Amino acid sequence: MAGLAWLTRRPIAHRGLHDAPAGVIENTASAFSAAIAGGYGIECDLQVSGDGEALVHHDDALGRLNEGHGRLADMDAAAIKAVRFKNSADRVLTLGELCDLVAGRVALVIEIKSHFDGDRRLAQRTADVLSSYAGPAAVMSFDPAVIEAVRAIAPGLPRGMVAERHYSHPEWNPLPAAAKRRMALFTHAHRTRPHFIAYAVNDLPAAVPLMARHVFGLPLLTWTVRSEADRQRATRWADQMIFEGWRP
Repeated sequence: MAGLAWLTRRPIAHRGLHDAPAGVIENTASAFSAAIAGGYGIECDLQVSGDGEALVHHDDALGRLNEGHGRLADMDAAAIKAVRFKNSADRVLTLGELCDLVAGRVALVIEIKSHFDGDRRLAQRTADVLSSYAGPAAVMSFDPAVIEAVRAIAPGLPRGMVAERHYSHPEWNPLPAAAKRRMALFTHAHRTRPHFIAYAVNDLPAAVPLMARHVFGLPLLTWTVRSEADRQRATRWADQMIFEGWRP
């Protein structure tokens, strides 16, 4: 896709430039401000609240990082935003608040989380918010149905597929083996038509993302780069890295 040079110009901080021991928690205003100060792009995650708001949060429930508890989908956005992160003054941001904070200063790469249940609310809300955002921003997801929905709702919004080779982590256990194979082989590409790929660094090199990069000219991001060995692999096989735990 023409005009995506910004996507690979600078390394991208995974969930912001976070440092939990220093009280800078992932996916918070503090982590995003640190990434901006370092000149890095920002990767973040979105979950949907019970009232359909796009919230910047990795997990689908409070508790791991927050003082509260409960599934985000069972709570309204106001209740979620009232909860503080542990050992931090930060609270959960809406996507709109994140856009106001970043204000176009660095690239935003936004992962839309999914339960693979066909729910399009988060895709719709994300597209609605980004329609009035002037800065460089792209969305991506592991779920082909989400990216297919983004393509239908906002065809001009840059969209990418997040993928890996085997989907062997326990979080993928609920998905049928056939669905995981289709995702690994990108059999959805005629429906999703991604503008870029974000692929697991430990699975590179791999035929499908390299074909997308070299044959179809799609930018290839790789995640999550956490070491010098990862950096070397990312440099060799991808156009840019999504990193955490150190500074490239």
